[in-house]
Amino acid sequence: MISTSDFRNGTMFEMGGQLLEVVTVEHIKLARAGAVIKAKLRNLLTGSIFEQSFRSGDKFPTVRIDKTEATYLYSDGTHHYFMDTRTYDQVPVDEEMLESVLPLLKEGSIAHLLKYQGKLIGVELPINVELKVVKTDPGFRGDTVSGGTKPATLETGAVIQVPLFIETGDVIRVDTRSQSYMERA
Repeated sequence: MISTSDFRNGTMFEMGGQLLEVVTVEHIKLARAGAVIKAKLRNLLTGSIFEQSFRSGDKFPTVRIDKTEATYLYSDGTHHYFMDTRTYDQVPVDEEMLESVLPLLKEGSIAHLLKYQGKLIGVELPINVELKVVKTDPGFRGDTVSGGTKPATLETGAVIQVPLFIETGDVIRVDTRSQSYMERA
């Protein structure tokens, strides 16, 4: 069992026969009443996202999610293919299931296939990935009006904000949870 006060981004639990993942969570402390937990939840089987409020201390059953390491191979337009690194089986994954990780996914990269009761429910990337910057504007000294960052296009096509000293051709580490710049690799 997991308590609502233990909810964090990415926590998975079961409620009313639905398999849910916490997308964002906010703890609200009320003056005389107990705390309220406001969460944005994703139904892992249907992909729908909705908001729900909970009382602090409510308990829900946790779920067992099996993670299998796989290598991303290629896309044929409607499906993306991964190879299980233990069995060498190729696993097709629908593009809708990859919505959150697709901008940072490149051929040959490692990912984890998430399965619930033998059914594929999603794909998870490692906490950080190394990607090459293919296009960015030059950063000029003293150009800090925008907070010291500039947009950069990565080899996967994703556009993220990077510090001014990053140039085209640099390899950077990207946080896959927030899709933001971490450091130069």
